[in-house]
Amino acid sequence: MVALALNYGNGLVFLKDIAKGEDISEKYLSQIIIPLRGVGLVNSSRGAYGGYSLAKDPSQITMKEIMDVLEGDCSLVDCVKDPSKCSRVPICASHDLWTILGGKISETLSSITLDMLVRMNQEKAQKAVMHNL
Repeated sequence: MVALALNYGNGLVFLKDIAKGEDISEKYLSQIIIPLRGVGLVNSSRGAYGGYSLAKDPSQITMKEIMDVLEGDCSLVDCVKDPSKCSRVPICASHDLWTILGGKISETLSSITLDMLVRMNQEKAQKAVMHNL
């Protein structure tokens, strides 16, 4: 998503180029892109000049949206997502802790946009260059 955000507004990006830049397999990347496309975060175009692009401005995509698609909700244990999985939920302090932690994770992911992540990535890349000089 960062690679697509970096190219936002400049046309389509090939999966092979993203895979090479991120040092991951194109096959793995193609599996990741399918659900992102399915929920409308990514657009695709087929053919010789096809590729992928973000469906909306990176400042309008939160990390929570991306994580929900790729990883599911932020529940850290099954009983938070589905309290019927455990009969101890009403008396379990651990359940309350996991609920609070999951809420904080969700809140944090909701507060960070893809655009913000791109800026963080660019800052780290600049620091790495400066460090290697």
